[in-house]
Amino acid sequence: MPASSSRSSSRATTTWENAPLAPVVLVHGAEGLLVDRALERITLQAKEQDPHVERTVVYGSTYQAGTLLVLSSPSLFGESRLIIIDNAEGATDALITDVCAFVEQGGAADVWFVIAHRGGVRGKKMLDALKKSGAPVVTCEPIKKDADKVSFAAAEFKRASRRATAGAVRALVEALGSDVRELAAACQQLIGDVTGAIDESVVDKYYGGRVEATGFKVADAAVAGKSAEAISLLRHALATGADPVPIVAALALKVRTLAKAGALRSGKTAADLGLAPWQADKARRELQNWTPDGLAQAIQAVAQADAEVKGAGRDPVFAVERAVLTIARVSGR
Repeated sequence: MPASSSRSSSRATTTWENAPLAPVVLVHGAEGLLVDRALERITLQAKEQDPHVERTVVYGSTYQAGTLLVLSSPSLFGESRLIIIDNAEGATDALITDVCAFVEQGGAADVWFVIAHRGGVRGKKMLDALKKSGAPVVTCEPIKKDADKVSFAAAEFKRASRRATAGAVRALVEALGSDVRELAAACQQLIGDVTGAIDESVVDKYYGGRVEATGFKVADAAVAGKSAEAISLLRHALATGADPVPIVAALALKVRTLAKAGALRSGKTAADLGLAPWQADKARRELQNWTPDGLAQAIQAVAQADAEVKGAGRDPVFAVERAVLTIARVSGR
């Protein structure tokens, strides 16, 4: 049975790594991987407190009135219970009403109650009641900036007590950074498969052929003015099944990063622009070979290609090739 000390709330906002076991906990945020990890951590703590804990998961969109009352009612044998309401962003009106009442009465004996709300505005009244009660709030905000993805991947290796070079982490983010869940899985694969230090060559061996990585290599060559290399990489990517859309997305990201580097000259910091220090340094070096007019032409070329590969043009392959050649041509002008 849960000890009284484990049932006390920390009354704090925290991250998934420190998600606490408490009578009531709110896990809130749109980064699904982090929400899942928070729920796993809370479940493990409950099992450590009571190996026979009864765990029940109910989904917000299918919740029926009175379910929470039934699940939290005193048990005949007094066993501990862990009740998780997942996908509360799709809460029924009955769930909102029942949760507000449950929180107002201070929870229930021998019950750990967790609400997982994965973003959106639905259930605001319920969220406000949970926060007002002083229940711990585990924040799982989306990891969007490349700098944050690099920090996330580095932390994955650190938790496993594995050494990964800064270059390896950056390469991994470039290859898989569009999907945090996939990025996490890649970190775990490298941790499990590779002995010794994890460097760029290891990442390239495992993930160098990914569409995202190929797109970035095409973009790097184009921005450097290496038209032949850029076209060769592009055609290889297309021949092996790559879609023009993510390649154009990589070109767009590269050109936007150059534009952001230009803003650094006006006093903005890398953090202000959502760039990691290494990204800012690399972009500054690359920007030395560009003029404002050339950068403007590159932006226009990418915008045109983006529209055409998404349906505005008849030949997406021609559209992306033209954009690559234009970027390489205007580099240094």
